[in-house]
Amino acid sequence: MPVDNVRVVICGDEAVGKSNLITALVKETFVPNIQHVIPPINIPRDFSSSPYTPNSTLLIDTSATDIPTLHEEIRKADVIWLVYSDHYTYERISLYWIPMFRSIGVNLPVILCNNKCDLATSDSEAERAKTEELIPLLKEFKEIEACIRCSAKENYNINQALYLCQRAVTHPIAPLYDYKENNLKPLLISALKRIFYLCDKDQDGYLSDEEFLKLQEKCFHKTIDINELMLIKNTLNHLTPNSVNDGGITELGFLNLNKLYAETGRHETIWGILRTFYYTDSLSIDDKILYPKFDVPLHSSVELSPIGYKFLVDLFLLFDKDNDGGLSEAELNQLFFPTPGIPKSWQESNFPRTVVCNDQGYVTLQGWLAQWSMTTYLDYKTTLAYLGYLGFEGNKSKNGSLNTTVALNITKQRKLRKRNGKIYRSPTKDRTVFNCYIVGASGCGKTSLIESFLGRHYSETYSPTIQPNIAVNNVELKGGKQCYLIMEELGELESAIIENNSKLNQCDVLCLAYDSADPESFQHLIDLRNRFQELDEVPMVFVALKADLDRQQQRCDMQPEPYTRSIFLPPPLHISSSWSSSLTELMVHLVEAANNPQFATSGLEPEPETESYITPFTGGAAAFILLASLWVVRRTFLTSRNS
Repeated sequence: MPVDNVRVVICGDEAVGKSNLITALVKETFVPNIQHVIPPINIPRDFSSSPYTPNSTLLIDTSATDIPTLHEEIRKADVIWLVYSDHYTYERISLYWIPMFRSIGVNLPVILCNNKCDLATSDSEAERAKTEELIPLLKEFKEIEACIRCSAKENYNINQALYLCQRAVTHPIAPLYDYKENNLKPLLISALKRIFYLCDKDQDGYLSDEEFLKLQEKCFHKTIDINELMLIKNTLNHLTPNSVNDGGITELGFLNLNKLYAETGRHETIWGILRTFYYTDSLSIDDKILYPKFDVPLHSSVELSPIGYKFLVDLFLLFDKDNDGGLSEAELNQLFFPTPGIPKSWQESNFPRTVVCNDQGYVTLQGWLAQWSMTTYLDYKTTLAYLGYLGFEGNKSKNGSLNTTVALNITKQRKLRKRNGKIYRSPTKDRTVFNCYIVGASGCGKTSLIESFLGRHYSETYSPTIQPNIAVNNVELKGGKQCYLIMEELGELESAIIENNSKLNQCDVLCLAYDSADPESFQHLIDLRNRFQELDEVPMVFVALKADLDRQQQRCDMQPEPYTRSIFLPPPLHISSSWSSSLTELMVHLVEAANNPQFATSGLEPEPETESYITPFTGGAAAFILLASLWVVRRTFLTSRNS
């Protein structure tokens, strides 16, 4: 989008021709005998020009003798047009003007203008002025972004000088190139490497002719012919070996091409590439891309859309270079190259231990999609940011900005219902991701349950869980519907998380686990429910773990089966990590409880059967009785008639 306004302040010693330059620019001819300082002049945008041309440019003339006004205008400027015209005023550039800009605390681009170049007696003198005056200053002072020779009298290069001032704001060179080092700046190198990565669609390390031409079309909305492309390749090969080979332009070649653009004054080309990939003037990715507006209503959840899943599937397949069905550490690092790295939340939860992995410990496609489903459910902002980093294009809005939110879906709001004074959650219809907290006494088998959930072998070694332990996997319901279940063991933070309303609200179902072989285990669940009555607002499933061991009588006032019956819940499911069928049954049961909370909410009496409810058996019996009655009546009638 165009910059709204550029404020250009014209500075320089007296009599260097500042006012003449402004007048010649506006009148397109030299005007002698003008006033000492002319009023500000606003130049509107020519709408046939580049879309990055400012909507208007305000030219501010100044006097070198009115120091307070001069300082005030410089502080309000976007760019400084600094003019000199002879050897004395040239010397004052380094002795007075640049130090003065620094002393008042401004860090603005400076366009240095050698006015009255018409006074040069020969071409050799003009060339000497360029090499001996302008270039040394350009190298010495980082503020000076460009130099140009002008003549107000001959109307020479004045429009070009104004263009350089505008470009210094719309396409600044300072973030791109270090003249002292004669090299691209580190932030630009990082940005260009990311852009190269995103354009290398097959990830072979080269930009093929097709990939380069697509980049050209994407950035500048026009293509180049094969001869121009060959000229670029030949130029790169001449500059630096290994810039081009049979595969195409290498990453080094792409960097050298942009370095050439910077050295030859083609800043617009570099910025055209950067802005196409949503980089700001500070060479960071635009926050509107990484953190787009995405309003999620209360009691709704966020899931990946089919478009989002497809993007992640394609990404996995692209980086599974050895086709072993898993992403190794090296492949993951390569995949996350254009991002800040593997998401922090993944590292904190010990990814890839959170998902299904293959025998080598590499995350599978099943685990990859499950991890992203969990991330989106728990922290959709991380998913949106990484979609932006990874180059998800989605749909562009009317103003041309990228809309990554099409990769996500917002589910319907979860509502509350009331029956016999008991509040419970309404059933969900469009959810496919559910969050489950596993709570229970220490050592009852919660960690083993999570490991079994991910298809890992049971371990005899006991290690208490201190920090929360989380896992996610897909669950297939009856009928073939696929869902994702997030299972979280709360560890020593159990009480703190349960007391946190927002955390508890994020839970779709509670798995209340106890060790059926430990007589002290079930009492912990009774105490937990008595202590935290808010648990009764969440659907819950009681689970008796270690069911392959001898069942023990629980030392509590009420045994598990009568206890669950008293709060209108099904009896505990008996589960063993060594019984795969029981694990599958549990996961399905947990998802169905989250989907239909009315059947898993404690204290919620079941709805009474209505009188009109007739089973097939009772319906058949009633029909039989009716026929028998009619037969008896008919027989009685015939008997009485005969008598």
